[in-house]
Amino acid sequence: MSYCVNCGVELEASLTECPLCNTPVINPKELYQQKKTSPYPKERGQVDVVKKTDLSILICIVLGATSLCCVALNLFVFSGSPWSLFIVGACLILFVLAIPAVIYTKLPIYISLLFDGVAVGLYLYLITFNTRSDEWFFGLALPIVALATILVEIFALLIRSFSFSYITIALYFFAETALLCTGIELLIRHYLDQPIRLVWSAVVLTVCAVIVVLLLTVLSRRRLRDAVRRRLHF
Repeated sequence: MSYCVNCGVELEASLTECPLCNTPVINPKELYQQKKTSPYPKERGQVDVVKKTDLSILICIVLGATSLCCVALNLFVFSGSPWSLFIVGACLILFVLAIPAVIYTKLPIYISLLFDGVAVGLYLYLITFNTRSDEWFFGLALPIVALATILVEIFALLIRSFSFSYITIALYFFAETALLCTGIELLIRHYLDQPIRLVWSAVVLTVCAVIVVLLLTVLSRRRLRDAVRRRLHF
């Protein structure tokens, strides 16, 4: 039973107002539920996605304006040394990295990686204008960049050509790490006219060789491979 809060008349359950004084009948439970309603809208809004064309234009303008401003400052204000080439080279690398991600997403990965290597090489060449000689570039920097670019291209080729899994990726990674470290030490020794032999890279080569043999064993044994995948959750 319920009673009117104004005149105290007994009310039936179906009434929405008091028959004597016309006072609205309010259920306390409904009032509690109304207070619990969320103040946020139930419908989810969605922010418009930025178009790749607009983002590409923005990236080109920002990088181009940064390069031009630094060149202008270098020519007319701080003209002691060509320091602006460092900024121009960095902007060039960022532009090349943005090409496959934003500007032209259909660019083949092999060409994209080649452009990355060329951009890094060009950036290092721009540094030679701030050094006394460019011998270090042609004798050491350029061969290392070329070696790294070739190994990255091979890495991408292996992933796209053969079976793809975390174990195979780890196999390719450690194998190419050993080759890269070995090649870098040999190039450094050749540039410094030192005897051609392995020192620090021999440690990296040994560790990577052990890991590569271990991964090859796992890949060659199906039960072992499945057990490793179950325990590592991949």
